[in-house]
Amino acid sequence: MDISTHLYNEDGSAWDTFVASHKDSTNYHQYGWRKVVEKSFGHSTMYVAATNRSNEICGILPFVQMKSRLFGNVIVSLPFFNYGGMLTTEESVASVLLNVSRKMLLGNGVDHIELRHLTKCPDVSVTKQHKVTMILPLADNEEEQWKGLDSKVRNQIRTAEKSGLQAVVGSMELLDGFYEVFCRNMRDLGTPVYGRNFFRNVLEEFPETTRILSVMYGGRTVASALLTWFKGTLEVPWASSNRDFSALCPNNLLYWEAIRFAISRGVQLFDFGRSTPGEGTYKFKKQWGARPVQLYWQYLLHEGGAMPDVNPKNPKYRLAIQLWQRLPLMVTNLLGPHVVRCIP
Repeated sequence: MDISTHLYNEDGSAWDTFVASHKDSTNYHQYGWRKVVEKSFGHSTMYVAATNRSNEICGILPFVQMKSRLFGNVIVSLPFFNYGGMLTTEESVASVLLNVSRKMLLGNGVDHIELRHLTKCPDVSVTKQHKVTMILPLADNEEEQWKGLDSKVRNQIRTAEKSGLQAVVGSMELLDGFYEVFCRNMRDLGTPVYGRNFFRNVLEEFPETTRILSVMYGGRTVASALLTWFKGTLEVPWASSNRDFSALCPNNLLYWEAIRFAISRGVQLFDFGRSTPGEGTYKFKKQWGARPVQLYWQYLLHEGGAMPDVNPKNPKYRLAIQLWQRLPLMVTNLLGPHVVRCIP
């Protein structure tokens, strides 16, 4: 099979046609996310397309290059999101794209290349399997879905409803409330927050397939999530709740309403997002009936290079996290977007 590769810088139509037709494609393979990353973070992007003799795309590999003093010079497919990596029609195409990747590693002064895969690529020897994504198969209607819920979850949803919480679905008009809750939650976790423009850019780039779902109490947003869907899966990549109202169970109502919305859209799978097995978010998602699906984060390293360890459990970052949690919200909201743009 005669395969050639090039940096794809066209309008995205051929790229998205390939993505839409591929059985293993994910939301983040869509070309629009390139625009979101460039506008929101200013990083260099390199989208590699492989084509056959008929000049048809038979493989893609989206890259984002991130440079910082703290985290080095790295290329990730894709940062900020759960998925990315290679998408090909056959193994021979994957081999070609991997060769391109190895040349990038050697020629761009890059520390390492990270590929975020749902399926393990056998030709990449270094793999981290520390995360799973939690997937819930959906019933045809919300009545059947309700019956399948754990009794504890149903009781928590009823508690939220009886407390006067109300759910609303919208778009840009709900962004301020979403962002307020999100900023508070990220600070409490010790994690730098994305800038408001990032979420605005997501909503603007994907107006037909993104929504904000908010839970309101007395006119105030107490929990909120950004929903995005592609083909048969709806995902909740960013969700937060105000812990001051935890007794009212707003988070439970938030996810139930998100599931109801997903069923109304006719999708078959609900993606709760990635978690570390055994930790709190993993247990929360599992109680809804979600099943873990292994994620494979694979690395191309220089000879003798060590696997990167950018995660909150790394003792190297523990003190920084503790200090961040003590900072005023005004300070973390100001500094967060400048820091998080460099964290893959």
